[in-house]
Parts: sequence; C-alpha cells; structure tokens
Amino acid sequence: MKFVKVESSTVAEVGYDYENKGLEVHFKNGREYIYENVPVEVYAKMLEADSKGKYLNESVIGRYTYARTK
Repeated sequence: MKFVKVESSTVAEVGYDYENKGLEVHFKNGREYIYENVPVEVYAKMLEADSKGKYLNESVIGRYTYARTK
C-alpha cells in the first residue's frame, strides 16, 4: 500500500488497498486505523477535501467497520 502525505491538522497520511478496499489512515498523534470496504471514490474525495479531518468524520467514521493497527 502506498501512502500519501496530506495537509491536515490531524491526519498525517492516508493509503488505499485497491484489492481489499481498505482505507488506512495515520494520524499525527501516532494512531493508525484501517477502514474496511471503503469505495475508492471515498478515498479520492478525501484526498480532494479541503479539510481531511472533517471529511473523515463526516464520510468515513461511523459508516465503515474499522480496526486500530497501531
């Protein structure tokens, strides 16, 4: 999985597993999560969002199953 560093006050970088539809988010506080069965369009819109954290809260958290990886 390739990660993209993003400009955000809370998110450090995001990556997407195209085969398994997994969105992995690394936060600046050191925590890392993977969200399952996330459509690629959601990942693309997150990269385009002015506020990555706001987009994550509104469009990902609470909508997709997740696991903490670190």
